[in-house]
Amino acid sequence: MFMMIHLCFRKSLVAPLGPYDRIQPEIRAGARSRLDLLLSNSKEERCFVEIKNCTLVKDGGACFPDAVTTRGRQHLVELENLVAKGDRCVMFFLIQRMDAQVFSPADHIDPAYGKELRRAVAAGVEILVYDTVIDLEKIRLGRPLPVDL
Repeated sequence: MFMMIHLCFRKSLVAPLGPYDRIQPEIRAGARSRLDLLLSNSKEERCFVEIKNCTLVKDGGACFPDAVTTRGRQHLVELENLVAKGDRCVMFFLIQRMDAQVFSPADHIDPAYGKELRRAVAAGVEILVYDTVIDLEKIRLGRPLPVDL
């Protein structure tokens, strides 16, 4: 799925993440973390993107994470630190199902992640959530979904 999202960014299929013309994968952030992508342009504007795959959907509500994730929480902290330095940062959740109507953190599974996600958003980290369209021939990026924090 990472490659699919990378291709979507390269083809400018995620409108809120324009206008960037360079993409670098696996960017070091902090002492022990890597973030999925760094988008940049000739104006020296940078946007760090962390991508999370989400498969947990119940009654139309997509939730992340589906297990406790210390590493995922650390990614949020790194994004907060980068925002504080003046960079744009985005948490991108890809819902790998077609039955979701809204996204929220899975507080019932990992309340610490939910708390950190809310803190990151308050600090300026953006959240983008898209579902997928799946058929027998391909999987493609679907529509943006609302977020309920």
